[in-house]
Amino acid sequence: MTVRHYRYVGPVDLLSTVKPGEEGYGIGSPGDLIAWLTGRDAAELDEPFTFVVDLTGTLRLAPRRSEHVACAGGAPVLGAGELSFHHRQGRWIVHEISNQSTGYCPDVTTWPVVRDALDRAGLEHPDAFTHPVVFRRCPACAERNVVRDDDYHCAFCDTELPTTWNVDPRA
Repeated sequence: MTVRHYRYVGPVDLLSTVKPGEEGYGIGSPGDLIAWLTGRDAAELDEPFTFVVDLTGTLRLAPRRSEHVACAGGAPVLGAGELSFHHRQGRWIVHEISNQSTGYCPDVTTWPVVRDALDRAGLEHPDAFTHPVVFRRCPACAERNVVRDDDYHCAFCDTELPTTWNVDPRA
């Protein structure tokens, strides 16, 4: 299986704010997750977190209001999105998860890579994205689109969008 690397395709001004060495917190075990969550306040624990799967396959987390590109340290990723945790029977489990990242616009086909990163970290999770997001770039105006209700038309110029992922023109 070929694994796609997703480059940052969001606003250049956000990329310029990324500070080397300040990427998201790497999660390699349930203990890593507990250590990171211990530093979060109650309000943060009630909302989803930003995540990426870096090129080594490591799950990295950051607060929700963090940019995915900052969580990734500006680097390409294997997957990205948002996830939330619930505390159940003495452990944290992934409750909801999506590929929602307008900076990387990862395809829904990233689920196996995300699943593998969660498995390596020893985290219980759903069997698929609970909120999959379909991204496409318009071939006419080059805008990034979120496809809703299987309507493959550009929200900006109404051009028909491709049915296969095409967000990074260099890919």
